[in-house]
Amino acid sequence: MVTTGPPARRSAVLRMLVVAVALAGALFGGAVPASAHAALTGSTPAQGSVVDRAPEQVALTFSEGVAMGDDSIRVLDPHGKRVDRGKLRNLCSGATVKYGTGLPPGLGNGTYTVAWQAVSADSHPVSGAFTFSVGAPSKSSAAVPQQEAGGGLVGALYGIARCLAYAGFVLMAGGAAFVVACRPAAALVRSVQRLVVQGWALLTGTTVAMLLLRTPYTGFGDLADVFDLGGLQQVLVTKPGAALVSRLLLLAAAALFVAVLFGAFARAHEPAGAGGTTGVEREAGAVDPAEEARRRKDLTFGLGIGGVIVATGLAATWAMAEHASTGLQPAVAMPVDVLHLLAVAAWLGGLATLLVSLYWGPPVERTAVRRFSRIAFGSVVVLAATGVYQSWRQVGTWSALTGTAYGRLLLLKVGLVAVLIGIAWVSRRWTARLGEARAAEDTAAVTEARGTVAAAEAGGTAAATDAADVADAAQEAGEAVERQSAKAAGKATGKAAAGTPAASSTATATATAASPDPDPEETPGTDPEAAPETALNPDTTPEPHLGPSTDPDPTRAAQLARQQAALRTARTKRLRDADPERLGLRRSVLAEASVAVVLLAVTTVLTATEPARTEAAVQAASGGQSTASNQPQVLTVPFDTGGPHGKGTARVDLDPGRSGNANELRLRLSDPSGKAMDVPEVKVSFTQKAKKLGPLPVVPRHTGTGHWRASGVQLPVPGQWQLSLLVRTSDIDQVTEIRNVKIG
Repeated sequence: MVTTGPPARRSAVLRMLVVAVALAGALFGGAVPASAHAALTGSTPAQGSVVDRAPEQVALTFSEGVAMGDDSIRVLDPHGKRVDRGKLRNLCSGATVKYGTGLPPGLGNGTYTVAWQAVSADSHPVSGAFTFSVGAPSKSSAAVPQQEAGGGLVGALYGIARCLAYAGFVLMAGGAAFVVACRPAAALVRSVQRLVVQGWALLTGTTVAMLLLRTPYTGFGDLADVFDLGGLQQVLVTKPGAALVSRLLLLAAAALFVAVLFGAFARAHEPAGAGGTTGVEREAGAVDPAEEARRRKDLTFGLGIGGVIVATGLAATWAMAEHASTGLQPAVAMPVDVLHLLAVAAWLGGLATLLVSLYWGPPVERTAVRRFSRIAFGSVVVLAATGVYQSWRQVGTWSALTGTAYGRLLLLKVGLVAVLIGIAWVSRRWTARLGEARAAEDTAAVTEARGTVAAAEAGGTAAATDAADVADAAQEAGEAVERQSAKAAGKATGKAAAGTPAASSTATATATAASPDPDPEETPGTDPEAAPETALNPDTTPEPHLGPSTDPDPTRAAQLARQQAALRTARTKRLRDADPERLGLRRSVLAEASVAVVLLAVTTVLTATEPARTEAAVQAASGGQSTASNQPQVLTVPFDTGGPHGKGTARVDLDPGRSGNANELRLRLSDPSGKAMDVPEVKVSFTQKAKKLGPLPVVPRHTGTGHWRASGVQLPVPGQWQLSLLVRTSDIDQVTEIRNVKIG
């Protein structure tokens, strides 16, 4: 027989979970598109450069290994026509990751656009675009897609699926571990069964969704590309695709594990009298108790070994396709990542299972809570050890903790873990108080029950038999029920021993329950602490009878049903909240679960963020500057001197736009029609007010109609600079325009 829990009031639970989900949503609001984990560190020709003649190929250099195809690098002419040869060239050598594509001879002058996309070694898509010019920049260049690979609606859906996949694994693996290792009786609780099965279904569904979304996620496609069978076939041969397929195969084995857990394992732990081998057959002597104990032990051992193997395999599907599979020490990082995921599942998944057991199940035994407390402590130790290693591997330096997005997210995660540990410490205190309070009460309950049996023997054989059964039940339930319930069971048994029939006791309980929220102190002839035996398990308490069972009025029948449900809920709440220790434990576990939801969301965002060590490597490869700074700075400055022919537009190019380098400044002036125009004088200077530098004058030389150029422009420090442009169109007409420019 499957045990079900009473329907508890869920308003407090829902309020806290809504807050947790809202915080998680706020975190996900900035999580897409996913940050790149492989970065472009250089190119030939360089970004924004002007070459005298067309190159034979375009080559790209990356910070780590990437997967690219023939269409991964596209070169477009000023009119948007693709001009590359359409064949990827593998130019990798040693530790250098470099790919390119050939160009045909005879390309004309103008600005060419290079658009590229790739999949980094940790399964995240990366993309970008830059320009170079042949001869001189042209007035127009090809338009490239503004949406990054892995962004938009598809990126958002993929990110949500990733988070839900983690949640499904935690619920399934952690819930099953809680049942096997902490509380085998929970295999009979429907709320626990639903939690584990829903975790399996969630992980399976999100894995299929991620497999279908890989094609549009790693490219520039739209949502309709999920039905592209050709793209799906290509995904299956990639490392992320193989990991997702392996996960599906392991989930098939997990389904068999769950079936055995809530089938044979649950039946083996059914209480006496509930049917199965431990109920009717055991009472009839058909099953040897020693054989039954050995069968339970074998089932527990087999499920434990099988569950560890399946859970380890599932965790490995993340390790083989995420951060751990690339970068520093992958042979060590992948097993450490597996241990980290298993510890997270044991802690947070077990916490969720304990939460639903406390709110939507029968009373949880003190021993089960203590077992989980020990497992949770061990999980925290493993998380601390593996987390320190992963932090060192992904961050590398103390300054990166505050100077990079990955480091700041890691600090947030550490803070949430600290909060979670603090709440867990409060839960452990409630558990300890629960244990201290139970010891004396259980002894008193057993003594009282045995005294009741002796009184029953003096009153008659039949009554003694009933009393002994009830006393045994009270003794077995002493470790899992409230003091009031145990004492009430003993007093109810005493009344039965004095000659009161069991039916009379049940009728009294029914009449009492029929009145909403009765006050025991105002009811004559009743003991305020007395309660029927069925209070030990609210699920077996008879429902109150509020009217004739054959009421022909359906409206009246529905009203009676609602009243009965309300009375059951009120009675259940009174029994549940009668023990302040268990009430405090429920609330602290609920707080832990709420923080765990936010922690899981932060962890998912962290896996989609470029590691700090990778970012530092990219900066080192680009002369100490980030890839965003390693680009020419281009400014378009409209001007009007106020005189005849005084209106126009200035285009200022500063290449490569970095401090400590000899930059080249190119200036072009054009009239309102776009035609190049000459002026008597132009002056350029740079000022950085924050460091009180400048103005640093630049004297460009006239190189042609409307064109000026200056070489060797030195800007000593990075930061925000002010560019001052003076344009004079006559002896008395001039204007000075000021613009901000970011120098890396």
